[in-house]
Amino acid sequence: MRTAIFPAKFDQLDSMRQFAIQAATDIGMDEPSVCAVEMAMDEACSNIIEHAYEGMETGDIECTCEMDDGTLSIILRDHGCSFDVTAIPEPDISAALDDRPIGGLGVFLMRQLMDDIKYERMGELGNVLTMVKHFKPRK
Repeated sequence: MRTAIFPAKFDQLDSMRQFAIQAATDIGMDEPSVCAVEMAMDEACSNIIEHAYEGMETGDIECTCEMDDGTLSIILRDHGCSFDVTAIPEPDISAALDDRPIGGLGVFLMRQLMDDIKYERMGELGNVLTMVKHFKPRK
């Protein structure tokens, strides 16, 4: 298990992505799975910065990567406004572009890239988003 705390700023997204990429690489994920983790991490952290900390001057994102045989769990904790990504409805991707609401595709992408996503509002302990990716370790 490894944990790091990052300022909730868009200029920190690369560091956040690299933290998750390193964990995925260290446990032997294949390249497509590492890319999936990277994109999901980028979207999740962008949502926290944009929505949970909207209008706030300061805030942090605590990232913990728990590694087990064939599973990587990424736990993101923030202390911003509640934003339950699991409550966002699935977009109608068959609708014409002009008929679709703006936004929501990032959460859809996270759901497609990861095997499980769970959100918990834990009062004073903050918001916790857990993303899980299962994989077959490289031999």
